[in-house]
Amino acid sequence: MGLTLPGEQPPASGAEHPDHGSLDPADNRTRSSVITARAAHTFEPVGRSVAAARAFVRDTLQGWGFGDVVDDAVVLTSELVTNAVVHAGTAAEVVCLRSGDGVRIEVADRYPEREIPLQSSGVSMGSPDREGGRGLQLCAALASRWGVEYSPAHKHVWFRLDLPERQVGTRTAGPSVSTELLPLADERVRVAVIQIDSEGAVSAWNDDAQELFGYPAKQIIGKPLTDYAAWPHTPGTSTGIAEALRLSRWEGSYGIRAADGRVVPVYASHLRVRDPQGEPSTVCLLVRDDERAVLATPQRGAAPESRHRADGQGTDPFETFIGSPAPDDLDGLLQRTVERSRDMLDGDAAFLLLATDDETELEVRATTGLPSARQRFARVPVDTGSGRYGTARMPAVHEDLSAVPGAVPLLNGTGMRSVVTVPLKVEGRLTGSLGVAAEGAGRYSNEEALRLQFAADRIALAVESARLGELERLRRGSLSFLVEASDLLAGTLDRDQTLALMAQMTVPTLATWCAVYTIADTASEPYLSYVLHEDEERIDGLKALLGRIDPPEPVPTPGARIWPAPARAAHEAALEASVRSLDDEPHHLGSGIGSTLTTAASVGGETVVLPLVARNRVIGMLVLGKPSEDHFRQENLELAEDLSRRAALALDNSRLYSERMAISQSLQRSLLPPDMPEVPGVEVEVIYRAAGEGNEVGGDFYDLFTIPDGAYGFAIGDVCGTGPEAAAVTGLARHALRLLAREGYSGPAVLERLNNAILDEGERSRFLTLLYGELRPQEDGSALLKVVCAGHPLPLRLRQDGSVEAAAEPQPLLGVMDDLELYEQTVRLEPGDVLLCVTDGITERREGSRMLGDDGLAEVLKGCTGLTAGAVAARVMRAVERFAADSPSDDMAILTMRVPEPQRN
Repeated sequence: MGLTLPGEQPPASGAEHPDHGSLDPADNRTRSSVITARAAHTFEPVGRSVAAARAFVRDTLQGWGFGDVVDDAVVLTSELVTNAVVHAGTAAEVVCLRSGDGVRIEVADRYPEREIPLQSSGVSMGSPDREGGRGLQLCAALASRWGVEYSPAHKHVWFRLDLPERQVGTRTAGPSVSTELLPLADERVRVAVIQIDSEGAVSAWNDDAQELFGYPAKQIIGKPLTDYAAWPHTPGTSTGIAEALRLSRWEGSYGIRAADGRVVPVYASHLRVRDPQGEPSTVCLLVRDDERAVLATPQRGAAPESRHRADGQGTDPFETFIGSPAPDDLDGLLQRTVERSRDMLDGDAAFLLLATDDETELEVRATTGLPSARQRFARVPVDTGSGRYGTARMPAVHEDLSAVPGAVPLLNGTGMRSVVTVPLKVEGRLTGSLGVAAEGAGRYSNEEALRLQFAADRIALAVESARLGELERLRRGSLSFLVEASDLLAGTLDRDQTLALMAQMTVPTLATWCAVYTIADTASEPYLSYVLHEDEERIDGLKALLGRIDPPEPVPTPGARIWPAPARAAHEAALEASVRSLDDEPHHLGSGIGSTLTTAASVGGETVVLPLVARNRVIGMLVLGKPSEDHFRQENLELAEDLSRRAALALDNSRLYSERMAISQSLQRSLLPPDMPEVPGVEVEVIYRAAGEGNEVGGDFYDLFTIPDGAYGFAIGDVCGTGPEAAAVTGLARHALRLLAREGYSGPAVLERLNNAILDEGERSRFLTLLYGELRPQEDGSALLKVVCAGHPLPLRLRQDGSVEAAAEPQPLLGVMDDLELYEQTVRLEPGDVLLCVTDGITERREGSRMLGDDGLAEVLKGCTGLTAGAVAARVMRAVERFAADSPSDDMAILTMRVPEPQRN
């Protein structure tokens, strides 16, 4: 495809084809030749740039309405860009210039030394089969004008394509036909006109759109069209509607979810426009799919002179049947195939099915003239009987289906009478089946079967290649989907959040709605734990419907199985609602019938159940559903099965975690003291913070309890370490203190016996700091305390004058030595005095190299004069929290006691 022939010299700068004039800006032009639009793009010197350049030129010219010259422009651009990025190895700059009577396209590369031959009478351009010179041959054959221009840094090859002359008001026209052969339409053809703004939201909605889909304009304007479009979605494959709305021009089929829950198949024509301010939007024209003839662009027949190549050989049979360029995605190729097959045999409908990997079933992948939403991904067996008419492996012609009901299950209830089907085979292996049907009987014979088989043979290899490519993309998309799902499920141990994630990952990627049933134990019935629908307004109705039917049987067999109960229940509910509405007076009708029918439509399709099996036990079921008469494709079911295995393990892990957390919290709460008694004449306040997430009890503890003779025992201690091991010693200490103190032992005796109990724990023993005291309120309004401080931070006493002093002396801690000699000290709290007792998590609070310490705590306490016991504790804790930004790494406990001042009259 290079542009240099051996022995040729480069043309002079500005050389052009001698038979055509130049289109340089300096040339004199007619009024219609004035440049009215310009589009440009630069493509990198890589192989994929050729396809990107073709797409750029195609979208640009279609957006300008130059569809008549698109194919020629794409062919010439492809040749010239390939020459630049592949052969010259430089970037290619493509410029499209529009005028009233044609278009000029320039392709420039950065290799001006590369030679371009002149076509003259004395020079042969060479054979079209050789690599060199073919690009200029195409320019000479297709372009109205073409030429070459040089600059020091660039070389421009340009060509001009003139628009064909047409009669005024005529774009395309078809022959006159009899009334019987005209396309069938409804009583009135309705064309929905919808405008979509640059954000994808509906900005205009006409009356026909309201009539077709049931939504008034005020309800839908401002909402994204993607919320209502039923676009076939498979992870990792195909173009979505959001991408289609951004194309300069698009035409094809999809569905719109109507207000009553049905999916209305439509044929659409999209055109991208911009307003005077440059803001882009998309105008969409939609009709019912069976009325597509109103909008469908007639295929342009090949010109007589272009039916054969320059060398006399025929064109590629595949391109002859499919058209050029062929769609580059599987869905587009299949849809183009069924449409061309229907047109070729003048049929009313066509369908194409692809074989599963084991070649035992065929899956519907494309239809035209049939309710595609109902048929897509439905499966039929390859062999339904013996003989030619019982297998999809051989061509078959049915002259009248009414004589053999059920011979083609796909056409049941469609009104089709005659049908011809042929197999798609690659290297003798069945890969699919192609069929064309008509409403009249006796329309097809063996001659039509041979024509259709010839076409099927031409496209079978391309379809199989596209299918394998889709499977590869699907596998990549599935792996990405499962990796993301695993990360999300592993990121939580909360049961409710796990259930929500399971549903949200399946809707709408794999299903329209989802329900999760859980089973607590082998003796329990399945319980409906979570329901999700892609339309949130339908969740309550769906939940109510599932609540009225028995749950699916918990079967541990892996894989998806059909569950017909929801669709059957929805159908019965819709019938009952319809009967009730007929019996009621019209003015008594409520919204119940509409809600019931909407719910019935949303669950009326295929419903499958996948078991959730973890640790050899069925712990629940994952239920996936489709709307009315829709089907799952096998790849999505396999993906859902992989997801269900991961989700089951995550759900069981969250259950085990919840059970262990409940046990842990119950045990921890048992280590905390019960409600503390009220001490007459003394305010008491406690604040406790255990370190570590989920811990309610750690190594710090406190207690306040009654002892004989109207006294109260109090304690605050700190076991070495944190967590469950420290909490075990905490329980031992707190219960031993209560027991020994109530037996009448003095403070030192209580602590000495507790020390022996800790040492008896052996390897499980941990040393313990403890402040223990006895509190006795006095008749004069003061309080008498006897305290023992065994290795614990000293209690601080705040007097009314703001002075702070230690209220005890330090003594040895517990759990280290056998023989302890402890003594108690007496402290009297006068009215207004405060006693502050803390653990070392307070005094050892750190920020870098700084530590709060005893002195810092004393400074905080000095500012608490006149505050209640609760206010003192709160201010101390607030000061500790503000001292450092990091979360505390040690348990913290604060116990404050204050003797209130007598109230004055």
